Amino acid sequence: MAKEKKLRVRKHAVVLNRSAGGDASIFFFLTIMGIFMFLPMYYTVIQALKPLDELWAFPPKFYVTSPTLKNFKDLFRLMNTSWVPFSRYLFNTVIISAAGTFGNLALSSLAAYVLSKMKFPGKRGMFKLIETSLMFNAVAGSIANFIIMSALGWVDTLWAIIVPAWGSTLGLYLMKQFMDSSVSDAVLESARLDGAKELYIFWKIAMPMVKPAWLTLIVYSFQGLWNTGSTIYIYSEQKKTFSYAIGQILAGGIVRAGAGAASTVVMMLVPIIVFIISQSRILETMATSGMKD
Repeated sequence: MAKEKKLRVRKHAVVLNRSAGGDASIFFFLTIMGIFMFLPMYYTVIQALKPLDELWAFPPKFYVTSPTLKNFKDLFRLMNTSWVPFSRYLFNTVIISAAGTFGNLALSSLAAYVLSKMKFPGKRGMFKLIETSLMFNAVAGSIANFIIMSALGWVDTLWAIIVPAWGSTLGLYLMKQFMDSSVSDAVLESARLDGAKELYIFWKIAMPMVKPAWLTLIVYSFQGLWNTGSTIYIYSEQKKTFSYAIGQILAGGIVRAGAGAASTVVMMLVPIIVFIISQSRILETMATSGMKD
């Protein structure tokens, strides 16, 4: 009688999909990929902790011999000597990022729900138009946007950056595709038969089912708006963004290289925090939720 193959057991459950060697190989591969992905962030932080003599050393080193916080002190000193307070630049960026992300999420989700779960004439053609718009870079429509903003009287206001972010078709496309695959028509129809209104169904049923999609949209939209620099819409110095102010520091040349390295860490810190918070919720949602017909 042939000897039976011993089954693998993990946490009292039988595992049949791959061998222990396969698990080890996948773990090793993912570890290497994780290190390569983390390396740019690590190098950015190390650069910000280097004194100027190490900062310009060649070849560059992935470690710091004499770590210092002088670069961050120089950065905050430059912030305090600016004739426009850096808190104003930061306030403008926070308002743009928060308002733009909220509007983009709200409009994209509502429009995606209509395109995915409603029936009306021209639905297919409208979605094809949205797909076509994804091929065009935002710069291609900058002249048309400027004319519209000028006609509305929004030039040199924060609205000129916030409102165009609301109409991002990438967010609409993402939400629509996710609703097609994740939101059960049977569940929605059951809610309608029970007398639920469409807005209630959208907010209480559809949105929780596509939580990973709108959390991803929040990360993507916030990151893009947070990094908004100098634009053709804003002229007043008091209305410009934090990224623009950081760019002015970097333009100072070699003497501001340390402060520039510190500013890069400050710029990437907030998007990383938003990403970490949202990513943990995405993984939690994917692991604990989901419905099938």
